[in-house]
Amino acid sequence: MPDRVLITGARAPAALDLARSFVAAGWEVHLADSCPCRMAQGAGVAKAVHRYASPRLDVQGFRSDLQFLAQSLEPAMIIPVCEEVFHLAAAALPDFEARLFAPSPQVLDELHSKHRFVEVCERLGISVPKTRRISDQAELDQVSPEAERLVFKPEYSRFGSETLIGPSASQLTQISPAADRVWVAQDRVVGNEVCFHAVAVNGVLTAFAAYRSPWRRPGGVGYAFEPLDEVAASSLLDAARRLAGFVGEGQFACDAIIDADGRPWLIECNPRGTSGLHLFGGRRELALAITGHADGLVLGRERGHLGLAMWLYSLPEALKQNRLASWRGERREGQDVIARGGGVAPVWGALIDSVAFSIRAARAGCSLEQAMTRDIEWNGPGGAQ
Repeated sequence: MPDRVLITGARAPAALDLARSFVAAGWEVHLADSCPCRMAQGAGVAKAVHRYASPRLDVQGFRSDLQFLAQSLEPAMIIPVCEEVFHLAAAALPDFEARLFAPSPQVLDELHSKHRFVEVCERLGISVPKTRRISDQAELDQVSPEAERLVFKPEYSRFGSETLIGPSASQLTQISPAADRVWVAQDRVVGNEVCFHAVAVNGVLTAFAAYRSPWRRPGGVGYAFEPLDEVAASSLLDAARRLAGFVGEGQFACDAIIDADGRPWLIECNPRGTSGLHLFGGRRELALAITGHADGLVLGRERGHLGLAMWLYSLPEALKQNRLASWRGERREGQDVIARGGGVAPVWGALIDSVAFSIRAARAGCSLEQAMTRDIEWNGPGGAQ
């Protein structure tokens, strides 16, 4: 009987490529999430797609459901993809810790906090912009004269939805820092925005993919993924190796800016699965890297995109910005990561999922990205909001 893996966060397209990797490596894959995942069901890559309660809205139900899945499926590994990683790590369920492929709760918080992450990097000798913690109005007033060269964002935030870059005095009035709503002010670095996704096993970097997103939604969420050239990728590799030693076990991803001199500056971290998983192309080598059986460092170099988003979002932008040639090039050279492997069922499933989340966003008066994560979001060790 093949080894069994439970991958949570099935709503994310990245979960599909992670699942494909384990299937290619001979594992039996089970996917799970707290919302309907028609995309995952349509892909047919998993043995089954399971449901559990929302970790933010029903903590006890979530823990009970996960304990039932762990006991009934007996997976050798449990791998989170989205923000449910924080809830899973905090659950402390019996026999769960040994199976969960994620950093410890303390390490997760140090990576997720935009202030503490900078402190971690400084200790490790990794270049980061000067970052100040703002917990009250007095601390905000101190940095206000320098606001034009600073970037302001909540200590725990996602999608860049509240980020203020070089704000004016009137824009600064939007910030209301408090002990339970801390902000950070970070020196602004000018350059090319890039990302990397990495895997650590026993403190060793086993998988790495450096990329940029040439097509994005407002707020910075990318839906096209282009590998960086060798020089740019190499400039980030040392930072990834150092962070792997700190992370210990699990996935982590960083946003960075490479300045005009080619120097990378790490600005924040997502200690979970991200779109960088797509660059591994669903190959078995990623599963081998996660299980510690890869022959050396596994690199992700595949170009890809979310086909549905390319039609719905980037085509109108391409027409508006005279980027139609670039749009056609991405469609021609990059692979639709949802339809990877053939078949239209996951694409139709993704469309239905997208409509459902769009309705939820309209009702809640929030962005699509926020609607997609409201039931799993995590706002620091104090708990979800």
